[in-house]
Amino acid sequence: MPNLVAIDLPGGPEFVEALQREWEAGNAVLPVDQRLPARAKGALLHEMAPSWVVEQTGRAPRPDGRDTEPGDALVVATSGSTGTPKGVVLTHDAVAASARATSERLQVDSNDTWLACLPLSHVGGLSVVTRALVTDTPLVVHDGFDAARVADAAEDGATLVSLVATALRRIDPALFRVIVLGGSRPPTDRPANAIATYGLTETGSGVVYDGRPLDGVEVHIDDAGEVLLRGPMLLRCYRDGSTPLDDAGWLHTGDLGRWLPDGRLHVDGRRGDLIISGGENIWPEAVEAALASHPGVAEVAVGGEPDAEWGQRVVAWVVPTATPPTLAQLRAHVTEQLPAFCSPKQLHLVEQLPRTALGKIQRHRLGR
Repeated sequence: MPNLVAIDLPGGPEFVEALQREWEAGNAVLPVDQRLPARAKGALLHEMAPSWVVEQTGRAPRPDGRDTEPGDALVVATSGSTGTPKGVVLTHDAVAASARATSERLQVDSNDTWLACLPLSHVGGLSVVTRALVTDTPLVVHDGFDAARVADAAEDGATLVSLVATALRRIDPALFRVIVLGGSRPPTDRPANAIATYGLTETGSGVVYDGRPLDGVEVHIDDAGEVLLRGPMLLRCYRDGSTPLDDAGWLHTGDLGRWLPDGRLHVDGRRGDLIISGGENIWPEAVEAALASHPGVAEVAVGGEPDAEWGQRVVAWVVPTATPPTLAQLRAHVTEQLPAFCSPKQLHLVEQLPRTALGKIQRHRLGR
């Protein structure tokens, strides 16, 4: 049976070469987050149970490893919205389907070169590498995001890059033909060459581009408003053998969404993130977007807290600029753009917000 091999290397040619070697040997690969401390790395390896680990010092066996199935290509660790680690198993067929559908939508040709500068332990960074390998597109891999190195790569011929919103703000977007944006919600002033994507680790990368599904991807919104996805790039199962797919092959994303009048998909957010205050539905990201335009707000996250009178109250966690805002100022600012019930009823000034490596706010950690 094929082995699962953990690649514990920084992004770069050595990582790509190790990935290709293991694939050629019929093994699946688990990329290891290079920022994990030793204890967390050990917990990841214990949970995912690779049979081998590739490190700078060589390739070493692990006694507690578990085999994978023939055809498996990747196991990608994801914390999901709860923080509980899972391993998403993606087959070679799924990886290839994702690579081809993405490349066709972006009209990738022989003049293009991909730049991978996001963490390779996350599907947003890893999928850049895999789609370049599948489609035989030239590839440059960095060991992390650095704005100056990204600019240099563009000057040297990179035309395509995958970024998150925080990284986009630090570069000149005109350097690239196409920028694929994932992770958190894209900025409202998104440049024309930046494509907003929607997808999960379970879908192997983004499967909806600027609100429109890739070829081969089916999207259904059920009676409760949940977004369901189906397509050839979805996971086979989780590492523990369980599956999030129903009997008809649909992935229930846990996200609530709707179809816009022009036929595009709009994702409102995670079902569990919805704040219901006084009977009104409030989406945190809409309030965050309003608050972010206040001059006293450098970063912001919004969540709901139990409230005896309202059921839930809107709470804002704000990383302030040099002049911290008051709650009254923020409430007034929000009511200029949204109904008054969306205004925060409580304010916490903080030094930083809990985020994933791709910049997504970890709402379950707010206030902890």
